[in-house]
Formats: sequence, structure tokens, C-alpha cells
Amino acid sequence: MNIISQHKALRTMDGDGVNISRVADFTHGHFDPFLMIDELKSDDKADYIGGFPPHPHRGIETFSYILKGGMEHKDQLGNVKAIQAGDVQWMSTGSGVIHSEMPLADADTGLHGFQIWLNMPASEKMRPARYQDTTNTPIPEVSNSHGVKLRALTGHWDFAGQTVTAPIQELAGKAEIADLIFDANGSAELRLDKHPFVGVYIYAGQLTNDTGELYNAQQLLLLDAKAVLTLRATALGAGVLLLVGTPIKEDIVHMGPFVMNSQAEIRQAIDDYKNGRFGDIPPA
Repeated sequence: MNIISQHKALRTMDGDGVNISRVADFTHGHFDPFLMIDELKSDDKADYIGGFPPHPHRGIETFSYILKGGMEHKDQLGNVKAIQAGDVQWMSTGSGVIHSEMPLADADTGLHGFQIWLNMPASEKMRPARYQDTTNTPIPEVSNSHGVKLRALTGHWDFAGQTVTAPIQELAGKAEIADLIFDANGSAELRLDKHPFVGVYIYAGQLTNDTGELYNAQQLLLLDAKAVLTLRATALGAGVLLLVGTPIKEDIVHMGPFVMNSQAEIRQAIDDYKNGRFGDIPPA
């Protein structure tokens, strides 16, 4: 595991008072094509009950993955979906989406999930929005003989001598995402050199390397994509999101829920939203 850089998630608040841990870079492009990883993890209802009331997006893709509890998604396209434990949701916002994400009733017992933002290339930022989820499609899984299970959340993965294909494809920046679940002292080896960007976000337990250095939860590690990736958990086991992709390499301008390529495009997005051009979520 050749580490290029390490990034610690910081505690912040978003939506209606929702407490989250966030790793983000909207300036230097270190995570390109990824922009941000938000992790919501709490057994305290007060940390998330306010949810994310209706809000807009333009120029990004959001990728959500729930481990515990659930959220109800609604958008102006007419999608109304309960995204629950084990589900994945992809929303390619393009020219504009208005959506809400509110905790489901069974989230009273706790909520643990992620929302990952990806940049979209300038040529696609104003195309129509797209939506897909896995609420009716099982996520494929494969295990190796060293105590590691891979869940293919999006893309194609070669693991343990098998190729697994996720139900969701075609993310911006040729991005692919997997969940690696390690038993105590589990280990996995992957060849990912076809992807210029490789990162791992640790959400549970610990990883370690040959020299015994420890890497803890809420850390994002950016790795040398050309080297064989060997990941090992400590006796605590580990949960890891594996993120790969191809950098888009375009300058961006970010303001709140909008990520465009110029200040003029940001101003246009704000104007379009204020004047109702994004549409409205249909009433229940």
C-alpha cells in the first residue's frame, strides 16, 4: 500500500442540523473526479432527524450508500424511494435536480450511510438529470479466502478470481466504488492500475501496513494507482470504501450545491433556481 497522501474527515453540519464527517476538496483537485465524501453515523436521533429538506443541485453526481437505517428520497422527476440498509442510489444531476432526503421511521435505531459527490465534465453538466437505485436489485458480493468480502456498488471488479458487475454503471470520471468488509486480520490484494485515481476511505476498524503503521476510521488514503494494492486489517477488522476513477482535469467553481466551470455559470444556476426553472417536488 503505497500512500500518496492522507486526509482526515472533519466534523461538520449540513441540511437541517445533521451532524456528519466530511472529506472534501473543491479547490485543488486532489480527489478528482471525486469532490467530497460525507459520512453520517450516529445512534442519536438528534444528530440526523432534521434530514435534508428540499434543495437543488447542478453539475454534480451524488452517490449514496446506506449501511444502517434509511432515508426517503423525493425529487422533481417524480422519484419517491426508500433507500435502506444495503441500498445504493445514484443521481446524475446534470442541469438540475431538486430533492429531499429525510430519515425513515426505522432510523430511530440509528443511521449510518454515505453520500459521495463526483464532478461532471463540462460537456455533460447541462444534460438532463438521471436517477437509478438498487432497491429492487441485489448488490453482488464475492469473498476471498483471506477474510474479505467485496460488495460491488458500481462498476466492474476483479476479485478473488471472479469478475463482478454492479447494477449501477457509467458514473462521471469512469468512477467505480466498492465496499470491502474485512474480518479480523483479513487481507486483500487488487490490481487497479487501469484507474489513474485510487483512494480508500476507512469507515470502521483499522488497516495496517508492513511496518505496523495504523490507519483508522474516518481517514481517506490516496494511493499509488500503479502499485499492486494490498490491504490488511488489524484484529479489529475493517470496513473500507474503495474509490477509483479517471480525473476530469477541469477547473471548477463551487458554491453550495452547485459545481460548475465559471462564476457566470454559478450565477446562472442561482438565477435558474430562484426563478423556479429547476421545477418542484410533486406533492404526496
